[in-house]
Amino acid sequence: MRPQTIGRTLGIGLRVAGRIAGQRLASGTQTVPNQTVVETAAVSGCSAGNARPVATQGPLKNPGRTGGGLAQGLGGFLRPFRRVGGILWLEITGVFFLLPAVVFAPLVWRTHLSWAHGPDQRTFWVSALVVAVFLYLGVSSFWRARRK
Repeated sequence: MRPQTIGRTLGIGLRVAGRIAGQRLASGTQTVPNQTVVETAAVSGCSAGNARPVATQGPLKNPGRTGGGLAQGLGGFLRPFRRVGGILWLEITGVFFLLPAVVFAPLVWRTHLSWAHGPDQRTFWVSALVVAVFLYLGVSSFWRARRK
């Protein structure tokens, strides 16, 4: 993956996450307005005609709901990083899977003449098996990163 692609992916991800977080915050404040409501209440000892206005607080936000909204916003913000981190993880494991294949490949070449009945027959087959398995794991890891 080229550096320009990583930067472009991170930039797009940040813009999308910011837009999602902004929409969620905006929708959360619109559903529960915090307004001051003026009611007329009769004070004890006063007649109904002698009532005075009393300022009361409107419905407050539920504090537990705020934490859930924060978690959702944070999750939406981190989603692009999770994708890029997953791709990076697959590429790093692919490199580490290719290392044993590179280390054992010269041993396979040195012992390739004794593959049938030579003195190094067992060494050849074990080395060839190790190279084949780790080559498969490394290439498939890069293939999966490419598909993501």
